[in-house]
Amino acid sequence: MTTSQTSAVYALSDRFIEQLAALDPGMATALGIPGHDHEMTDFSPAGHDARGQVVRDTLTELNTTEAITDADRLAAGVLRESLELGVVELDAGEYLRSIRIIAGDVDEARAIFDLMPTATAADWSVIAERMSNVPQAYAGMRESWKLGIERGIVAPRRQVLAVSEQLMAWSGHGAPAFFETFAEGAAAISDAPHDALREAAKVCSVALATTAEFLRDEYAPAADPKDGVGPERHAISRRRFMGMNVDAKEAYAWGWGEVERLDREMSRVAQEIKPSASLDEVRHLLDTDPARSINGEEGLRDWLQQLMDEAMSFLTTNNHFGIPQKIRRVEAMISPPGGAAAMYYTPPSEDLTRPGRTWYPTNGRTVFPRWSEPTTAYHEGVPGHHLQVAFATINSEKLSRFQRNTFVSGHGEGWALYAERLMDEFGFLANPDYRLGYLYAQAFRAARVVIDIGIHCGFAIPIDWSWHAGEQWTPELALEFLSARSSSDEAFNRSEINRYLGWPGQAISYKLGERVWLDLRDAARKKHGANFDLRKWHAYALDLGNLGLDLLQKELSRF
Repeated sequence: MTTSQTSAVYALSDRFIEQLAALDPGMATALGIPGHDHEMTDFSPAGHDARGQVVRDTLTELNTTEAITDADRLAAGVLRESLELGVVELDAGEYLRSIRIIAGDVDEARAIFDLMPTATAADWSVIAERMSNVPQAYAGMRESWKLGIERGIVAPRRQVLAVSEQLMAWSGHGAPAFFETFAEGAAAISDAPHDALREAAKVCSVALATTAEFLRDEYAPAADPKDGVGPERHAISRRRFMGMNVDAKEAYAWGWGEVERLDREMSRVAQEIKPSASLDEVRHLLDTDPARSINGEEGLRDWLQQLMDEAMSFLTTNNHFGIPQKIRRVEAMISPPGGAAAMYYTPPSEDLTRPGRTWYPTNGRTVFPRWSEPTTAYHEGVPGHHLQVAFATINSEKLSRFQRNTFVSGHGEGWALYAERLMDEFGFLANPDYRLGYLYAQAFRAARVVIDIGIHCGFAIPIDWSWHAGEQWTPELALEFLSARSSSDEAFNRSEINRYLGWPGQAISYKLGERVWLDLRDAARKKHGANFDLRKWHAYALDLGNLGLDLLQKELSRF
């Protein structure tokens, strides 16, 4: 019998991860693969070419490797889908214009330091060495971007200028310098390499400022003045983020229907909070009432931790999920300033020495309204991303290493949005304040569908809609539309618009992914009738790991 220890498909999947880790030290740190924490990823054309060759070679070998068992078949399908899309993106030169405020090279090169251990002098020695390599990493980015200009493969100008501002903030212009502040974290460790850390931090700040100036002064004049990427590039992005082909027109029309439905539901719940008040008036009350707020970053972090701990306790005590003890801890964290404004999750390391963490950006605020936060905590933490990702991390007997460490957004973000709905079904959002926050989160994701597809595919606002009927989308209209369905402030909403413009196709994956999860649950209920067991269905689904939604539909049809 073929097992994960003897399967050729699994061996290839594992080898692919090891080869990439050697060429992408940032990825190695994120996964907890030792031996590369002192290095920085090479973002130059040569670095991208080396990683691209691994993708091509692995796909070639996979296509000649026999899948003997069902487990092989699934592992091969997950790996093949990612590799084939990777080749398409490589051939299109997408890596030459990876300039965006979130999940681009600029952000990844800085954010990897958030995941590094800092408890000992030895830890800080590794950090100092990695920091000394930061200037070379950013120089490699500039080299790739120059090649992109030469080939006519450029990022949108609006995105370029936003990233330039981001880099200036991290370098210490208008905000504490990230690396210099980070280096001072070693102050309490007497034998840490303090001088080396401070010197490396200053050099890092110069590298960030130099890259910011390059983007503003040299790249921006050559950048694409258009915000949308066009229907062809967006179709590739939809496939990447959804793991399935999505009909843009159908999804756009469905998104408008969801916006309309959720607008009505929000207005109804608002009346439970303050009868006869408008939705905007209720939202203002929830944002400004001191009794409904938390003061200070530490207070916020403690409260978010409490929310996730209570959710974990409920789900385990009531046997809704069989959660092993070793993944029952999720840490609430405050993210460094200067990055994107959305809360996010980072997975545990492969050996679980680093737990799963949720990161909350405070954006300079000191007072935090509570009403919109519980649903986000359930999305990013429990039962959202943490259960999905941590279950995959520990499932080494059934999943290949690639399966345990891949992430298709439609599956992952769709599950996390489904997790919010699940907690509402369990009664955790019965408080009208919290339920309105949940509905705003749903409406926010529905608005993303129409904004993202509308801008990037060039679709007009429907002629039967009462707001700007028949007009083409602009970033300004997108901000107005999103803000009406956002529980956050203007700075956050502006950051979100930049995110959608720079990361086409990702924003639609939440609501469209949730739609697939709900359809699959309904199909299972219909199939099994009174014998349907939700706990078993969740366990079966999570046991598959992260995979594209086409594959998910095929696998869950076996339940």
